[in-house]
Amino acid sequence: MLYRLSSVIVAGALVLLGSVNGASCVPRARSFIYVVPDGYGPVSQTMARDYESIMTGKSTPERPNSAQIGVDEMLIGTVRTQASDNLVTDSAASATAFACGIKTYNGAIGVDDDGKPVASVLEAAHLSGFKTGLIATSRITHATPACYCSHVLSRDSENEIAAQQIGQTHPFGAYLDLILGGGRRQYLPRSAGGQRTDGVDLVAWAKEKGYQYAADRAALDAATVTGGRVPLPFLGLFASSHMAYELDRDGAKEPSLLDMTKLALASLEEASKGSQQGYFIMIEASRIDHAGHSNDGPGHVHDILMYNQVMTHLKEHVAAHPDTQLLSAADHECGGLTLPGRWDPRPLAAATRTSEHLVNLLAAYKGGDQRGYFKTELLPQYGLADATDAATDALLATYKARGSTALVVAMGQELARRAGIDWSTTGHTSVDVNLYGAAKAQAGMAAAIGGNRDNTELPRYVERALGVNMANATARLRAHGEGAWVQRRDELPAIKRAANLAAWNHMH
Repeated sequence: MLYRLSSVIVAGALVLLGSVNGASCVPRARSFIYVVPDGYGPVSQTMARDYESIMTGKSTPERPNSAQIGVDEMLIGTVRTQASDNLVTDSAASATAFACGIKTYNGAIGVDDDGKPVASVLEAAHLSGFKTGLIATSRITHATPACYCSHVLSRDSENEIAAQQIGQTHPFGAYLDLILGGGRRQYLPRSAGGQRTDGVDLVAWAKEKGYQYAADRAALDAATVTGGRVPLPFLGLFASSHMAYELDRDGAKEPSLLDMTKLALASLEEASKGSQQGYFIMIEASRIDHAGHSNDGPGHVHDILMYNQVMTHLKEHVAAHPDTQLLSAADHECGGLTLPGRWDPRPLAAATRTSEHLVNLLAAYKGGDQRGYFKTELLPQYGLADATDAATDALLATYKARGSTALVVAMGQELARRAGIDWSTTGHTSVDVNLYGAAKAQAGMAAAIGGNRDNTELPRYVERALGVNMANATARLRAHGEGAWVQRRDELPAIKRAANLAAWNHMH
């Protein structure tokens, strides 16, 4: 079947396919796993490696001997991250790049610079008969997962993203086989505790379409059958907004990223058993980025360590399933993290909670001694038990003058001073990020996609490895028109201005 494609899409596809070294020699895969450690830069891995080494007694700051952990053995290259309209990308533009293979503006979700929908490699995989899945520890409607399954002009349109994601308004219908993450509020109407203003209950709609559903760990465990898998299609929304940081996570309420990954692999392997087409899944370690925005060292390092655990498990999975390949790269670095001469991980270990969790407790406090509660109950849980009266008063003054978000950052910066950490921003930076990979044909993967790459090249590699066609998928999307299901393009200039203003103000 022939489709009419814009010359821009055709030319872009040819350029990007040609940019993958030895494109005709890309190792083929039956299944593909792509992992996004959101906001994770090269220094993030150094921080986690040093922390792990010292906390396990393998070295000390005075006698350092940091050994490789997790992804260190999988490094194959680096990735450039800029958006079409800014040297510093946000998660939406970057995720559109590594999901759909195009450069676009900050704030864009699966659309090009003109606001036209462009299909993701996940959507192309679905059309070719592959099973598909998404996992995130953020709201599942947040920018990174959204770019794989929805097409809207603005990342802030999370209610619309949810409706497309579950298939209610997507041209392909309810095609995602597995959805795990936070963001329940985007699926539920206000009358049921959600944030949908259209009155639609997307959870109920999903159940009518055959989805099994879990809202917490207990329901997930109840749905899990022999072999550690769930029946597909499956929707798991384990928090109203974002899932908890790993440091704060209550295992009785929420699964970990590793738990969700293991469950997803078992489920997708079983569902695709006997088929030449396996699956494509995107897994996002979302909250690494949030900790970078908050300058929260403990939150950052513990979510990075979880990411490393997930990657180690995935490498073992690929070794046991040689028809599966794995790639991982962040969308961008966040926080401008540096570790200068006074760097010492040990103060981070004194924190048993993130600054976000503790500030939420402060905001909920109804007692009569806010200062005493903050100083004696909360600050010790962040490794600041010996905070001076002046430091305590300064933190509370920040809270009263500028609110919870400012206090979260101020607490992170106070602990950073003790650990010798320098955060240069509460936003993103333009630094290149690391590219990790694992495959049976490791040398072939490294030759085809290793070295320094633009983020738009990554989905083109996946496209070739799986043998799917993103251009055809784009044509299928556009055959449904570009009207209400994408949003009005006359709003695009204002959306672009707002997105870059948010980036300049260190958001997203």
